[in-house]
Amino acid sequence: MTHTWNPTDPGVLRLPSGRLIRGRGLRHPLPPGAPTPSYGVYLLGRRPAEVPWEADWIRWPDFRLPADRATARAVLTEVWRRAAVERVEVACRGGRGRTGTALACVAVLDGVPAEEAVAYVRAHYDRHAVETPWQRRYVRRFGVSSGAAGTEA
Repeated sequence: MTHTWNPTDPGVLRLPSGRLIRGRGLRHPLPPGAPTPSYGVYLLGRRPAEVPWEADWIRWPDFRLPADRATARAVLTEVWRRAAVERVEVACRGGRGRTGTALACVAVLDGVPAEEAVAYVRAHYDRHAVETPWQRRYVRRFGVSSGAAGTEA
């Protein structure tokens, strides 16, 4: 039995493989009774507050790109891998720019062509996701050096 998100929960993105990942803006607290992730990745300029589930932090200032791209690639690959069987959350302050960029990169890992990943995330997560030209370029370039993560879980 898997312990993933309900596909109709707010902020849940369904990847072509069927993996479900929740994107969220941290400025909005979780509603009472909302499911919690088993693993979260937080995209912030400074270390986030502790959470009661396993979490990683990618230093990623607002409207910018990750400070360490190799670490970002490794953590986003882990997001993709774990989303097959766990409730994985990706979040930044507002839940659109950095979160949308990270979700688009994970979509590339899932097999979405890099040139289409931003449009995919905007269509299936938030129409305002991925806010800056350099974030869009980062997603396109993420695909150049990644190749799809494959179908292993």
